[in-house]
Amino acid sequence: MADIEVAREGRVQIIRFNRADKKNAITRAMYKTMADALVAADGDESIGASLMLGQPDVFTSGNDLADFMAVAMGSEHGGEVGEYLKAIATGTKPLVAAVDGLAVGVGCTTLMHCDLVYASPRAWMQTPFVDLGLVPEAGSSLIAPRLMGHQRAFALLVMGERFSAEQAQQAGLVNVVVASDDLEAHAMGAAERLASKPPEALAISRKLIRGDRDEIVARILEESEHFKGRLKSDEARNAFMAFMQKKAK
Repeated sequence: MADIEVAREGRVQIIRFNRADKKNAITRAMYKTMADALVAADGDESIGASLMLGQPDVFTSGNDLADFMAVAMGSEHGGEVGEYLKAIATGTKPLVAAVDGLAVGVGCTTLMHCDLVYASPRAWMQTPFVDLGLVPEAGSSLIAPRLMGHQRAFALLVMGERFSAEQAQQAGLVNVVVASDDLEAHAMGAAERLASKPPEALAISRKLIRGDRDEIVARILEESEHFKGRLKSDEARNAFMAFMQKKAK
């Protein structure tokens, strides 16, 4: 089966992480599939909303470390990540997410671009960027302080603190905490309600609420330049090697 499953239920496009044996770690090919799906939805009048799902107990652990290590060791960084980040930042259709279990790194920052986020009680979010010698990405350095205030954003993005579902809800990252058994149905219901609304009024309202996306895209590009530079730094290489050695024990 594909590592990313893209399906349709009525007017809702479903994008599901399907690499549970690797904690849904995202490869470049997976980024490309998701970006293509989101862009395609923007151009398809029959799609009213997209819904992002994971697997039981795991949304996604973030970037696949093999890709990280390839960049850290000097190979060229692909553009698939950038395509995905632009797609979630500038997409015109509502985006809903359901998080059951871990959402780490870009799995967490992706949620900042979603219009509605539902989480189970066992969900948790973490961004260990600085501990890996890296910097925040996906525009999170701009969005998070606006969403949750400086202190909470700093705790998440710099301290790397783990947010429980309840803490994420208090920070404004999660709308509602829903029992695991009901989570996907609840999120699907929300996506269906969005997709059933008058599309022009929905699009205008969403655009007004989300505000100027040029500023977000500019921050994504600024973060990306720092991120790519950091991937090749001694700090990041040492952090990755230490992580891999710990993982192998």
